[in-house]
Amino acid sequence: MFALNFEWPQNEALLIARAKDCTVRLGDIRDSFPENSVVWITAGPKYGPKRKLYNAMIDTVYTKEFYALTMNDLRHQSPDIKTVDDLREYFQSKYQKRILPDDIVTVIYFSEIVNS
Repeated sequence: MFALNFEWPQNEALLIARAKDCTVRLGDIRDSFPENSVVWITAGPKYGPKRKLYNAMIDTVYTKEFYALTMNDLRHQSPDIKTVDDLREYFQSKYQKRILPDDIVTVIYFSEIVNS
């Protein structure tokens, strides 16, 4: 089973509140998260302990250029991100590098698997 990890504490709060069901990742990582695969949604720092939040299914995975992200992508990524420029600034601080409009990103939509 794969893990889809979220390093920033803001993301953990959104995931716990079920206000986040999409992640945008820099680069083409489609091969790492195939559609219809089951993953653990985890939170924690890189190289540090992680906390499993819940299981999820990868619903949709696609790549696009950064500037082509839609309002729907942004809304599902985080309700606090209102524009592509907001997300670009967030990524630049996260990755500590300049993000260009034509940089490729992978958009991953997922849904929680609930036990009934």
